[in-house]
Amino acid sequence: MQTVCGAMTALITPFKNGKLDEESYAKLIQRQIANGIDAVVPVGTTGESTTLSMDEHKRCIEIAAQVCKDSDVKVLAGAGANATAEAVELAQHAQASGADAILSVSPYYNKPSQKGLIEHYKAIANSVEIGVMLYNVPGRTGVDIIPDTVCSLFDEMPNIFGIKEATGSMERSVDLLARRDELCLVSGEDSINYPLMANGANGVISVTANILPNMISALVDEAIAGNWKASKKINDELYPINKAMFCESNPIPIKAAMYLAGLIDTLEYRLPLVAPSSENMKRIELSLEKYDIPSL
Repeated sequence: MQTVCGAMTALITPFKNGKLDEESYAKLIQRQIANGIDAVVPVGTTGESTTLSMDEHKRCIEIAAQVCKDSDVKVLAGAGANATAEAVELAQHAQASGADAILSVSPYYNKPSQKGLIEHYKAIANSVEIGVMLYNVPGRTGVDIIPDTVCSLFDEMPNIFGIKEATGSMERSVDLLARRDELCLVSGEDSINYPLMANGANGVISVTANILPNMISALVDEAIAGNWKASKKINDELYPINKAMFCESNPIPIKAAMYLAGLIDTLEYRLPLVAPSSENMKRIELSLEKYDIPSL
């Protein structure tokens, strides 16, 4: 069972004429590899997973695994759903496709109890041999995976190795790592990547890395090396764009930024997501002017 950590990118999913743009998707992943990222994360929140068909979801995982196959870059495949059977199906497909591990968001909308969460994640973990990373983002899902539940799952299930913490709470991360310092905790909030790394996080799953993979990679590398001042400097430099990337619901701003930077040919979303307002589009455009963006 492999642990996946370090600098990781929550990939966008490009569309063209309403369909998955497979060619652009592969090129975006190749760009991530070229810019020092440790792992890519297909079909998470940033990848608009909730509006993809099951076939599209599976295809994104397949493409990521194929592109990364001959590199050192790992694939942490998004395999979450609000129905346990569907999450199990995605997890098993990720394993069969060659993903190194899966990232499984807590069930959304149906608001299970903590006991329900435990049974949900045990079913997923028992269905595969590869590693499972929990994904806690209660602001989107409506349910919080509390520390007692995280510790219970981590202790009982050998292949549940970590959690993407996206509550935005420093205290939550301190609590989890004080209880289980061997837990692979990764930041799910770009603005606090450095503080979480300084507290013992094992990496980040970054939205901003779609546009600036080189800087996110450097931030994490410096932190792992113990060069805290250098890591903080990069985090501070990234703060303006990190804030701009959340001026509307993710992934609306990051997709717009990539379109403005010429990294995707078309700016397409799946309804109910739509393009940012003209004011926010201008804000995103201005934020990009501060950075040297690696080309495709």
